[in-house]
Parts: sequence; C-alpha cells; structure tokens
Amino acid sequence: MKKTIQRTILLAALTFMPIVANAFTGETVIDGIRYYIVTKGQSAEVRSNSYSGVVVIPETIEYDGVTCYVTGIGDHAFSSCSSLTSITIPESVTSIGNGAFAGCSSLTSITIPNSVTTIEWGAFSGCSSLTSITIPESVTKIEESAFKGCSSLISITIPNSVTSIGYSAFQSCISLTSITIPNSVTYIDKNVFQNCSGLSSVQISDLAAWCNISFGNEYGNPLYYAHYLYLNGEEVKDLVIPNSVTSIGNYAFYQCSSLTSINIPNSVTSIGNYAFEECSNLTTITIPNSVTSIGYGAFENCTELTNVYCYAVTVPNTGWSAFGGSEIGYATLHVPDASIENYKRNSPWSEFGTIVGLSGSETQECAKPTIYYSQGKLSYKSETEGVTFQSTITDTDMGAYSSDEIDLTVTYHISVYASKNGYQDSETAEATLCWIEVDPQKKGISEETATEAKQLKALPVLIQAEGGEVSVDGAPEGTRIAVYDASGVELGSAISRGGKTIVPAHMASSSIAIVKIGGRSFKVAMK
Repeated sequence: MKKTIQRTILLAALTFMPIVANAFTGETVIDGIRYYIVTKGQSAEVRSNSYSGVVVIPETIEYDGVTCYVTGIGDHAFSSCSSLTSITIPESVTSIGNGAFAGCSSLTSITIPNSVTTIEWGAFSGCSSLTSITIPESVTKIEESAFKGCSSLISITIPNSVTSIGYSAFQSCISLTSITIPNSVTYIDKNVFQNCSGLSSVQISDLAAWCNISFGNEYGNPLYYAHYLYLNGEEVKDLVIPNSVTSIGNYAFYQCSSLTSINIPNSVTSIGNYAFEECSNLTTITIPNSVTSIGYGAFENCTELTNVYCYAVTVPNTGWSAFGGSEIGYATLHVPDASIENYKRNSPWSEFGTIVGLSGSETQECAKPTIYYSQGKLSYKSETEGVTFQSTITDTDMGAYSSDEIDLTVTYHISVYASKNGYQDSETAEATLCWIEVDPQKKGISEETATEAKQLKALPVLIQAEGGEVSVDGAPEGTRIAVYDASGVELGSAISRGGKTIVPAHMASSSIAIVKIGGRSFKVAMK
C-alpha cells in the first residue's frame, strides 16, 4: 500500500510539471518546410516557402526537444508553387487556410484527411492540373472560390456533411461533367457553377431536398449547364413534387431540359422566381389551389408549353414575365369554371390562346388510395383510373444484425396519395405495417403460413386508423386486438376471425391510439 501511495504522488507531481522549460513561438524551417511553431501548445502550422516536386508534410516535428503536431496549413502556404506535383497532408491537420494551394498548376491530385474541418476560401483555386479531389465528411461548408479555375477537375465528391457551397466555389471547372448534390445542402451561393460548360447531368437522391435549396442566382444551379436532372439514377421527365414541399425556390429547375410535365401538390403555396425558366421540353403544368404566388419568370421561355391546369379559384399573384416567351397564345389554360372571367381579366393569364373551365373538376380529386400488403409486397389502389401513387415509407427500428437468429420487430409507417393530371391530389392514406409473434400451432393459421411463421417467428399485420375505428389485416384467427387511448384506457377490443378485423374506438382525428395485438403494442395516429 505504501508503494502504491508513493507512485500516485509521483505521477501527480509529473502531471503538473511544465511541458517545456523554454517556450518558443516563431518560424523555423525543418527539412525544407517552413513552420510557425508554438512549443508551449505543442503545435505547428505550415507557412509559405519555395516548394516543388513531392512534399510530404509530417504529422509531428521535433523542435528543441519538444514534439509538435502539425495542425494547419497556413494562408497561401503553397500559393503559386507551380512546380509542386504532389502533396501529402497528415491526419493531424485540421485546417487548410485561404489560398493555401492557389495556383499550384502542376498538382494533379490531393487527398484531404478526415481530420480537416475547415477549408478556407480559394484554397485550391487555379489548380489547373487537378483532376480529382475528395472532401472529408468533417467539412460542413465549401468556402468561396475553393476550387475556382480547376479546369482539369473531372469529378468531386461532396459529402453529406456539407450544408452550403460558397460563392464561385467551382467556377470555370470546365472539365466537370457530372455533379452529385447531397441532401444535406441547403444553400448554393452565386456563380458556383458559372462557366462549367462541360456539365451534362446533375445527380440527386431526394426531390424534396432539392426543392428546398436556396440558389444565389442562375449560375448557382448546375442545371444551368447540365440541363438534365437524375433522381437516383433515373432521368426526371414527369416531375411530381413531393407533398412535403411547401415552396419551390428561385431557380430550382432553371433550364432543366429533361422535364416534360410538372405536377405540383396542394402543400405548395408559392413558386419562386425563374423556378422553371427555359424548361424547353415542358408541355404540361398542374398548379394546385394552394398556390397563391408565382414569381418573376417562373415559366419563362418554356416554348413547348401546351396545357396549364390551374386549380386556384383566386387568381394567383403573378410576377413579371411569368410566362414570357412561352408562346402561351398557342396554349390552353384550364381553370375553375367560376373563375374563368377573373383569369381573362388578369395578365398574363389573359394572354393564353384558349381559356376553358374545368367543368366542375375544381372540386374533383383523385380517390383516396387503399393500402394492401400481401406476399411481402405493398400495393395501392384508387378508384380513379390512371393515377400515380406518391408514397413515403419510414421505419422506426431498422438495424443491422450479425446473429444467426433475428427478431423481425421493424415497424413501417406508410403514407400515400394519388395524383393525376387534371385532378387534385387525393387525401393521404396512412397505415402501419408491423410484425407480431405467432404460434405456428395456433388455430386459424394455414400450413403455408405456419411454415413461414416457423421460419420467421413473426407475421406481418397492417394497421389503419380512421373515422374513429381501427382496422387490422393479417392477424391470425383467435388473436385478441385491443385499442387504448394515450392514458391507457381500453376503448374497444375484438377477436380476429381472419382477414380484416374492425375495432370501434370512437377517437377524435389526430389523437394517438395504442393498438395491442397479441403480445405487442403499436402507436398509430387516428385520421
């Protein structure tokens, strides 16, 4: 015990000893690399010098007996080093300064480590031989002019951590052919893609996220040059805006030549300036009753436009040249019957060659879908023929598993609505798809289902709550189904007889019901 106490006292004493006896702050050159060193902080930053060829920045350096970590590349550290061909940045570096590699015209590639959180403005501008670069997940913003003039840059990976792209960040990257914009990006500043004349496609994975991007100007949108938008690898032609979108921003689909039709949901209240300008193949637009304003040049120079279906009873406020150059004198405007005269009195609507009523269809909407689940597949049906279903599916407890036995407890929440040109979107149908434990020997389970249950130890059920009652599809015969309110009071119960089981609950719309099926409970919202 005495030795232990002595060792503890010794360690404590060492802990409070000064790290260095004589702290040094200033510049020095080690192995041809100039550093600004703070020995007291045990840190070093690379400073400007005459660099050429291959440069390997070490993770640590020794100075006057002190180990210092190289944590930054300073402003203009390698600026205009036109003979620099390769640079290795260690994992200790967290920041790359303003213009750090600007004008390094012989630099062909660079790997930025995951430790870097900040890349300042103009860091790689004018690196005309740079062909590829990977930005780490630790970076949240691509700063102003960061890659401006990288004329040989073919590809670049923007991580999901990035939320904004600064002014002129990729300007004059003339060899860039495709760009993927992640869902995390909410702001792209002016001129980011100006003179990126080689762009031929823009790749996205979420239309709602794309609609919510704020673009500084038309050159901030890569579609200005690319013209073709791809959603999860598929070219977007018949554009159906998701019903989670409330406004379509300025320049959102500027010069998107791939679009042939646009269907805007009732959730949208405004269409931004130049949102669809020069969509040269656009023929049909459906505008819902919810839209109250349409921005300047929103549909300007859409020269193939033939039909516009506008369900707004009150004529929307429309900015200057909203349909300018779109030759709407040859197009047909479809509006609510009662509003025809108002549209005829208001420009630019009055300039349509033909204005006709919707013949009462301003109140006609697609029939609400019915949700089905069978043999491992979801399906939807609507009494309105020819509709397109737009669905959102989220899960609550999906995970990755490594064991040889898995409990299938995942719960999916499903919402779906139907849409069709000339009709209003339907009401949204909602359901909960979940799995319950079953006894394969239980009465009412078929031989095929028993085999499946034996293998999976669970069976799927579909829960829908609407109009004060809860319906459950797929519960085995003899299973007790009970509905409770949020405080735990039982409101109703029923015994499944196979097929669909209805449990009256007498609950108000938007209230939360607890549905207990056998030994499992699920929360559902009453429609």
